[in-house]
Amino acid sequence: MDISKFGLGCAVFALVAMFLRFGIEVAADVTEFDESKHVMEFVDYCLVAITVLVVAIPEGLPLAVTISLAYSVQKMQKENNLVKRMHACETMGGADMICSDKTGTLTTNDMVIVKFMVNN
Repeated sequence: MDISKFGLGCAVFALVAMFLRFGIEVAADVTEFDESKHVMEFVDYCLVAITVLVVAIPEGLPLAVTISLAYSVQKMQKENNLVKRMHACETMGGADMICSDKTGTLTTNDMVIVKFMVNN
């Protein structure tokens, strides 16, 4: 059996199993279906299936990276962060602190600390 077919089978199986589990929980009234809450759960299910696929088929890695970065762009836009290039999300994801001027932009790419405060 080809490894790519096996990986695809595992990804489809994982996706179907997660959707079945969710459907059973809703049918048994364990959880109530809330569209706003469960749409993100469906997206997470798809991301798990894509992850399984990428692990089994290395050629799928660029697709997974693109999907992940597009998801990050949308998430940052909801938080009122303008993202012009998708790969910037990867860089900004590791930032602990962002310094900007009063207009919210970095103009000279050289910041100077004018005042520094420390609690106690």
